[in-house]
Amino acid sequence: MRLTRRLFLGLGGAALAAALALAAANLVLGDLNQDEGWYLYAARLVASGRLPYRDFAFTQGPVMPLVYAAFEPLTQAAGLAGGRLATALLGLAASLAAAGLARRLAAPGWRGSAALCALILASVNVYHSYYFTVVKTYSLTALLLTGGFWILAHAWTSRRAGVWFAAAGALMALAAGVRSSAGIVLPIALAGLWLARRGAPRGAWLAYGAGAAAAGVSVFGPFLLAAPDALIYCVVRFHTLRDAGGGLITWAFKAGFLSRLVQAYFVLFALGVAALLATWARRRAGAVAPEPGARTLPREAGPVLRMLGAGAAAISLVHFLAPFPYEDYQVFVMPLAAVLVAWAAARQAGPRGAAWLTLGLLIVSLGAAGSSPVNQDWFIQGRDRIWWKIKDRTPLQKLRDTAARLRAEAPPGSLLLTLDPYLAVESGLALPRGLEMGQFSYFPELDDRQAAALHVFNRAGLERLLQTTEAPLAAMSGYALAIRAPEILPLDPADEERLWSLVRARYEPAGEVPHFGQAATTLRLFRKKE
Repeated sequence: MRLTRRLFLGLGGAALAAALALAAANLVLGDLNQDEGWYLYAARLVASGRLPYRDFAFTQGPVMPLVYAAFEPLTQAAGLAGGRLATALLGLAASLAAAGLARRLAAPGWRGSAALCALILASVNVYHSYYFTVVKTYSLTALLLTGGFWILAHAWTSRRAGVWFAAAGALMALAAGVRSSAGIVLPIALAGLWLARRGAPRGAWLAYGAGAAAAGVSVFGPFLLAAPDALIYCVVRFHTLRDAGGGLITWAFKAGFLSRLVQAYFVLFALGVAALLATWARRRAGAVAPEPGARTLPREAGPVLRMLGAGAAAISLVHFLAPFPYEDYQVFVMPLAAVLVAWAAARQAGPRGAAWLTLGLLIVSLGAAGSSPVNQDWFIQGRDRIWWKIKDRTPLQKLRDTAARLRAEAPPGSLLLTLDPYLAVESGLALPRGLEMGQFSYFPELDDRQAAALHVFNRAGLERLLQTTEAPLAAMSGYALAIRAPEILPLDPADEERLWSLVRARYEPAGEVPHFGQAATTLRLFRKKE
C-alpha cells in the first residue's frame, strides 16, 4: 500500500491532532517544575530592563530569557499557563522542523513517510510532550538546533548558499546560547562541512563558521564584557561542581539515566533497532534498500546525516558524563534522533511499505501514549497503602489559587519571601534580589565578594536577608532553606534550623497548602509579625 496524498494528509492531521491534545493535557494537568518559575521570572526581569549575570544569577545561556521576554505580556495575562503555551508552540515548531528535515534528506519515493515518521516520533509521546510544554530550555533549543540543520541542508542547493550556511551557523550558536551542551554541535558541523568541501558549495564551511562566530560573539560578548566572572561561573562552573557521590553511586545514576531514557522513548529506540537490523539483513543478503536507487538521494543527505548523527551522539555523551545526569536533558536532542530513525526506517520500507510503516508507527505511538505513566500523574497524588489518592485540583490550579490568596494579602508590587519563583510569577509579586534562582540561590561557602558578584546569597547574606526583609508574606515549600549550592546537597540540619529560626522570629504561620508544586511538598505560608 503506497502513501497517497490523501493518506499522507490524513495521517499527518491525526499526528498533529494527537500532538496538540497531548500538549494541551500537559499544559493544564502537568505537574509543576521548579525551573519554570525562575525561567519566567528571569524573562520578566529582562523585559523590565535587567540583564542576566550583570543584574541577577542565571545558570544557562542568555538567549532564553531574552526570547521569553517577548512573551512577557502573555505571561502577565495568563501566568504560568501563558509561558507553557509559548513553550508548547515552540516545541511543536521543533517537531515540524524535524519532519521537514527528514523529508529534505529523503529520496522522492519515501519523502512523505520519512516526514510523517519524524513528526510522530518527535511529537506523539507523552513524556516528550510534557517537557516540550513546561517552561524549560528544551523546546527553544530543539527548534534552533533542528532548524539550523534544516537550513544547513537547504543551503546545499540554494543559489545564495553562503547566506544560508551562515544562517545555519547562527542558529546553532543561538542554540548553544540557550543550552550550553548544544554547543558541541558547532565544531562537529564545521568539521563535517570542511570534510565534505569537495561536494559542498564553495566556501560552505567558512560561511557557516562566520555565521556561528558572529552569533556567538553577539550573544555572549556583551555579557562577557559586563560580568565575565558571573557568566563563566553560572554557565560553566556551576554545572561541573555538583556532588553526585562519586564511585559506584555515580555509575548507578548513569545507568538509571540510560534506563529511564529508553523507557521514555521506547518506540523510537525500538524502531531504530528494527531499521538497523533490516539494513544489516539486506546487506548480508546482498540486497539494497527498496528505493528507486541510491542516486535519487539528495547529494547533501550523506554529509548532513553524518553531522546530525555525530552531533546527537556528542550531546548525549556530554549529558551522560555529567556528574548527575537527568534523562530529560536529552529531550532537545530527540528531534534529531527522530530524524535519523525516521529516515532509516522509511528508506528500508521504501515507497511500497511507506503507508504501512507510518500507519503502524502512529498506532503504536498512540498506544504507547495511552499507556504512559505520565498520564497517571495527571490525576493521581500518590498511594496510601492499597488506595490511590486523587488530586483535589490540578497543580496549575493549586498554584493559581495560592497566588490569588497571596495577592489578596499583599499590596501590588510588594516583595514575596519565597524560594519558589513560580509563586512570584503567578501572583505578580517580586522576589527579594538574590533569590531569582529559587532553591539554587544559597551558596553558603562563598565569601561576600563572590556572592555579591554572582547575585546569590552566602550564609551571612541569607541570614541578613531573613533578619531584615520587609516582605509582608513568606511562602516556603519543601525546597526552601533545604539545599546548598553549587554541590546541590541537603543542608546540614543545624544550618537549616538556624535559618528557620530566623523566619519564625519575624513571621507567624498563616496557613498551609499540602501537596504543592514539584514533588508535592507542603507549602507553608507566613505573615510578617507586627
